[in-house]
Amino acid sequence: MASWQRTHTCGDLRAADVGKTVVLNGWVNTYRAYNDQIFVDLRDRYGITQIVFEADDPSFKLAPEIRNEFVLSVKGTVRERLPGAHNPKLATGDVEVKAEGLTVLNRCPTPKFEVTEFPGEELANEDLRLEYRFLDLRRPTLQRTLAMRHRLNQVIRAHLDREAFLEVETPLLGRSTPEGARDYLVPSRVTPGSWYALPQSPQLYKQLLMVGGYDKYFQIAHCLRDEDLRADRQPEFTQLDLEMSFVEIDDILGVIERLVGDVFHQCLEVELPAAFQRLQYADVMAGYGSDKPDLRYEMQMVDLTEEARLSSFKVFLDAVEKGHVVRALNAKGAADKLSNTDLKPGGKLAEFASRYGAKGLAWFKVEGDKLASSIEKFFPGPVQDTIRQKTKAQSGDVLLLVADKEDVVAQTLSALRSHLAAQLKVCVNWWDRKAEYEKQLQEEESLARKKQKGKPAPRTVEPFRFQPRDFALAWILDFPLFMWDADEKRWVSNHHPFTAPRDEDLHLLESDPGKVRAKAYDLVLNGYEVGGGSIRIHNPELQERVFRVLGMSAEQSRQRFGFLLDALKYGAPPHGGIALGLDRFTMILAGTTNIRDVIAFPKNQKAKDLMTGAPAGVDARQLKELGL
Repeated sequence: MASWQRTHTCGDLRAADVGKTVVLNGWVNTYRAYNDQIFVDLRDRYGITQIVFEADDPSFKLAPEIRNEFVLSVKGTVRERLPGAHNPKLATGDVEVKAEGLTVLNRCPTPKFEVTEFPGEELANEDLRLEYRFLDLRRPTLQRTLAMRHRLNQVIRAHLDREAFLEVETPLLGRSTPEGARDYLVPSRVTPGSWYALPQSPQLYKQLLMVGGYDKYFQIAHCLRDEDLRADRQPEFTQLDLEMSFVEIDDILGVIERLVGDVFHQCLEVELPAAFQRLQYADVMAGYGSDKPDLRYEMQMVDLTEEARLSSFKVFLDAVEKGHVVRALNAKGAADKLSNTDLKPGGKLAEFASRYGAKGLAWFKVEGDKLASSIEKFFPGPVQDTIRQKTKAQSGDVLLLVADKEDVVAQTLSALRSHLAAQLKVCVNWWDRKAEYEKQLQEEESLARKKQKGKPAPRTVEPFRFQPRDFALAWILDFPLFMWDADEKRWVSNHHPFTAPRDEDLHLLESDPGKVRAKAYDLVLNGYEVGGGSIRIHNPELQERVFRVLGMSAEQSRQRFGFLLDALKYGAPPHGGIALGLDRFTMILAGTTNIRDVIAFPKNQKAKDLMTGAPAGVDARQLKELGL
């Protein structure tokens, strides 16, 4: 072992180590220089230890050269900090290391941004941090997040191993099957003019594993889709892919409920209910306008189309005459929280609604047993009474109404529901509550030190605890099997073309495809779709019928999926599965809303890797070898 190599990490040392000679390695988090002492906080991914260089030690002469992010090896003796200098925010805060030797392992120019995180300070521009991701990865928050991701993966593997699943890898280079999102294509040098596709998911391969007799498969799979990006989406992502044979829907949901319960127990010490609530697709679309509702709070949509028909309000009457709908949200107790600036025509809420296609936003304030608004005169008293009853309105509530096409109303009120929940603090994310708790704890500790002249005081703030409302999980069931594509004027798969229809709807497959329900299910968590799956078609004749509804000729289906159709003929068992988005899951467990925070080397919103410069041009010789 080289003399500079560490004996302990920067998070190891405690009061029991006082008197030991140790060697620590790490990066300079902060330093403070005085005439006869220099203090350095040395950081690695395990924690921070305070180092003290004193004038009586030879290393004191080298210490003034130290700057933030230098890489050091420090040899010294562990000692207790002086009374009043203990730092309860650090696990190592009762001790420090008196330096007796210093080796600068590497220097660092002034970083492009602060790696050290200070409470309340904003981070540097995200594009700059992505360009220098190797620096950004040193931030303790990111290191904790990636450690959480590691923990999640380990819990998953251990749990599924106990349930007799086999982890099997599937190919990254496969055949393009243009049905769904766009593929990333890879040209073949050996077969010029031919292309591989990178996997959007291991869907076909995992079905073939079921045909092969591997009745319980899983994989933590890397997937790639060429699609538009947003805060919770990346072109390359990771999912837990899972497939089982000889199962029905309940079997798969049960496996996932046990797995997710184990994950929350081991990663957050949160106990979830043994079974998650189950909701129908049609009901959540009618009540929330979204198939991934945030169920931590109420505020459901209420249909007021018939009430609008009984009014004399021309805007609503015109909408109803066109076959449109009128729906409302009840913002409970919001009358004194939403200002005229929020509610007036063209105001903040109307402007927000317009982003989703709404042409306007009507409103009522509930005052006693009456509705107050500039449009109240168009609604007779009995109609107002019905509106109050249907929306469960009470004095102090605000009703917000949109009249338009059904999909516009659903999108607008769904977005408005989330917007109001945040604005009115109807639902506070657990990480915001935890930040407030930590602020309160720091204030208590600071006050206690002043009162007791630096001595630690008994803690009076209750420990932070998760609350039942912090995590709302639900299954969404009975999706439509097909959706109508108005641009291409054909039916398309709502999930993918291998999803089985419900047995009782098979007679509608050719005559009325829009009414066929799928044996499909999504898992939603706090407004995110974190998983989705289905029972698959294991009968080749039924699979060909579905392909025909999708507009594929026998020749086209044979060309694209001939290998699957052949496999289904060779004794395919009933089977089904699910994929959980591990990036989104980690986001929620780690308390962030940006998927780039949970991926070591993410792309930006334009799918660029700002650190390496990818995508980039390639040498002309490489293109020639590929026949391009």
